[in-house]
Amino acid sequence: MKIPCIQCKGRYPKQACGRDFCPIVVRAETLVKSRQFKATDFSSVSPTVFVGRYGYPYVNVGVMAPQELTRPSDTLDNPSMWANEGYDIRELIEIRSSLINSRFKQNIRQFDNRFLELGQEIGMASKPVGVELKLKDKPKFRLNTAHIEAPHGPNAKLQQLELTSNPKVHTKVDKVVSDVDLKTADAIYYLFKSGFDENFLSKMLSIGNLGVKTQRRLVPTMWSITACDDTIAKNIMKKIKDYKELDTYTAFFGGYLGNYYLILCYPEVWSYELFETYAPGASWNKTNELAFTTDYEPYSGRKTYAENCAGGFYATRIGIVEHLAKLKRQASVLALRFITGEYAAPLGVWVVREATRKAMKAKPIVFASKELMHLYAEKLVKKKFNYDINNLLRNSVLLKNLKHQRKLSSFI
Repeated sequence: MKIPCIQCKGRYPKQACGRDFCPIVVRAETLVKSRQFKATDFSSVSPTVFVGRYGYPYVNVGVMAPQELTRPSDTLDNPSMWANEGYDIRELIEIRSSLINSRFKQNIRQFDNRFLELGQEIGMASKPVGVELKLKDKPKFRLNTAHIEAPHGPNAKLQQLELTSNPKVHTKVDKVVSDVDLKTADAIYYLFKSGFDENFLSKMLSIGNLGVKTQRRLVPTMWSITACDDTIAKNIMKKIKDYKELDTYTAFFGGYLGNYYLILCYPEVWSYELFETYAPGASWNKTNELAFTTDYEPYSGRKTYAENCAGGFYATRIGIVEHLAKLKRQASVLALRFITGEYAAPLGVWVVREATRKAMKAKPIVFASKELMHLYAEKLVKKKFNYDINNLLRNSVLLKNLKHQRKLSSFI
């Protein structure tokens, strides 16, 4: 059965359109000038590592580094900075297309490779690490994009790798990596509470630095990003389920890079639903009509992966539960994501996470009733996106459940 682009998101091109590649992903290359990579050996800095998923459990592990450093090294792999400083799409593609993915093959359960040992040191470091690399062939320009991971430049086969600076490792990171009895989920949340962001944590998980010693393995970057978002949010959700319900109907609106969020909060126990709507011409929507996907989570949680919205479901949720935890309240939350033509190329799920956070930091709009909040939502969406929001509300599992369920207070 053919899979629509908005559901495939470049993951299953064979099933979706019969191709070996995603034409939407390939189109992103046109947004950046072609680069010339001049040499097979060079000195640089590596801000991160990348673990592929193809061929699993024998995967490609890559050390990311630019041949020429034309920007400060802390801008190379820093989603929080990109969002806070308002980097635009062309800037981000320019930065990320400079990173060569110098890679080697590795079994996910074997840690007997010197390249991997050095990659693990890079994965632990708080700052980019000085490296010397030698490649088998001179890289040819290519921009690799995906719906979960941030883009990067061409892939190349790694022949030699040396570190030219000592990796700066935080004591708490060293403590977690050295603790061979600490479970992965506990390690992730401990470091998150200590101030390390999802980008750093997914790198740590991906390169096999976390977990009980006998269970450590490499995790494809695509999976590690969602795993970190899910793990962190579930820990926060345990807390908010002990809080009182929000006492008002509240809406938030904001966004980043053509990804806009209207987040509607209802004074009920925790549940969550995401609608991802794609305007004509937005990435993944090649039709002339607005299209949407949706996934729902009840109070008890999901038992299966959110296949329709994929990583966006988990990246959106983390920004929402963070805000509820600050308020010390729980709520039922309907998140409506509007992806416009501004979002011309997929840049990774970090955009979703940061766009949600920007929306939740906006001034909340409080309503006396659900009807008034829906009226506001209807007018806002019609004005900004020329779309009838009732098409989404009619399909909402969350709203149907709220209509029929009894409030928690009625059982007390």
